[in-house]
Amino acid sequence: MHRSRGRTAARTAARTRTAARGLAAAPGRSRTVGRRARSAAAACAAVLAAGLGAAPAPAPGPAPAPAGAVRWGECRERPVPERMRCGTVTVPLDHDDPAKGTIRVALARIPASAPGRRPLGSLLLNFGGPGGRGTTALAADAATFAKLGERYDLVSFDPRGVGLSAPVSCGGSQQVGDLVPADAASQLAALRAVARGCALHSGPVLPYVGTVNVARDLDAIRGALGDEKLNYLGFSYGTRLGAVYAALFPRRTGRMALDGVDTLGEPLAEQALVSARGRQRALDGFLAWCARRPGPDGCVYGTDARTAGEAVEALVERLDREPLVGDDGSWFTGQDVVAALATALYAPAGRAALADALALVEQRHDPTGLMQLGGPTAAAPEPEADPGAGPAPIPADNPEAALTAVNCADDPDRGYDRAGPAAVAKELEELRPEFRKASKIFGPGLLGTVLSCYGRPAGTDFIRRIDHPGAPPVLLVGTRGDPATPYEWTRETARRLGAAVVLDHEGDGHTGYAASACVRAAVDGFLTGGPLPAPGARTCPAGR
Repeated sequence: MHRSRGRTAARTAARTRTAARGLAAAPGRSRTVGRRARSAAAACAAVLAAGLGAAPAPAPGPAPAPAGAVRWGECRERPVPERMRCGTVTVPLDHDDPAKGTIRVALARIPASAPGRRPLGSLLLNFGGPGGRGTTALAADAATFAKLGERYDLVSFDPRGVGLSAPVSCGGSQQVGDLVPADAASQLAALRAVARGCALHSGPVLPYVGTVNVARDLDAIRGALGDEKLNYLGFSYGTRLGAVYAALFPRRTGRMALDGVDTLGEPLAEQALVSARGRQRALDGFLAWCARRPGPDGCVYGTDARTAGEAVEALVERLDREPLVGDDGSWFTGQDVVAALATALYAPAGRAALADALALVEQRHDPTGLMQLGGPTAAAPEPEADPGAGPAPIPADNPEAALTAVNCADDPDRGYDRAGPAAVAKELEELRPEFRKASKIFGPGLLGTVLSCYGRPAGTDFIRRIDHPGAPPVLLVGTRGDPATPYEWTRETARRLGAAVVLDHEGDGHTGYAASACVRAAVDGFLTGGPLPAPGARTCPAGR
């Protein structure tokens, strides 16, 4: 469900060779690196489907749209639940200057299934991203929220720049290209060219993406639905959006639960380091489980979790030097192993498949199992466009383009455009040991995050300045073994919001709602009018 966008992001990043690696590498990059060079913009997906911080300084925004402003009708994409309807709400392109024009934000709604039981209005959901489509995610995952859907109209949306809401694009690719010379000046010039291509293909909406503008759209949606206050459930990146809404509109914030909590304060490089440590903790947890795996299958690395970690590091290094070659001539490198690990660690249910896949590649030199883990997830497929409605105007690269655009709009710490190539290369080289210390497996790839916004307009720091905004209490769910949004971000965001209660999920995987009946009961109870968890009931043990 809400994990799928994060899995895609992890997969995209772990498969890339970043321009940052090219900048900081010694002369004469290996053949593998040369053939697989990728832009740092694509590597930005590595940080998570959900985490980064800041955006344009807000004003109160336009008056909310009048109730009933959404015209609901048949959804243009299939399949969708029988009772689901789709529509749009019109919002300003620039909330500070409505004269610049408008865009349409796509919505989907499933009416409350038991409206006789004191209906509660609308519950807005964001399943993660940035770059994730809410309309298709709601269609795929409606059953997960059936309890909430008894008394709430379940509503989700494609945020501006995403899906059917004025989608952004980079013209098909954010790759730097294999033919770009490895020197720093050439690589940085190529990154600027990528950024210009994104501006060229995205149209007028690109300067106005970012979480602050999406939060202001969210308030317009609230008004159009006729709700006095926003009731909201957000996952991963959706927690960033919810926190920003609470900061912008504290008096319009109703019941809010945030699961897989994002950071609001750390710059890109710090977030990348924390992400590397979080993924390493998740991998260590998997290897400890693998070492205890019972039965004839056991663990290909034996019963010592420490030596198992060293063996995985050796596998990545070995396949980066000498990739496996498939029947179609494609290469499977160590970074493809990293991609599979990052994907599989999102959910504890994938542990057995990951253990089997590692055994296959180690014993038979067969990467098929890992390729399947690094490929499409088991989530429900994207709905198909209605043939009678014409082709969907969504560029194929929209998820990746939107992810990078939003994260860059949200981050103010970008001075590289004012630094020369030699200075950029020097700083990257100085950072490399710290990233390797965080994780020899995940750290090197995440180093490219520091260049992910090179050549793009500077962001601002509103999100970073959120401090006790005065919203009502918010329920935050933090999972101890979360590889994408590390638990420490939950505590940090709780301090920033002030009025927040943390539910400590002691399990593994990204977010807790779908995996834990305990988490689900606490979230559902709070959102439907119950109290926040009492001090003695703020822990959900693993497996419950």
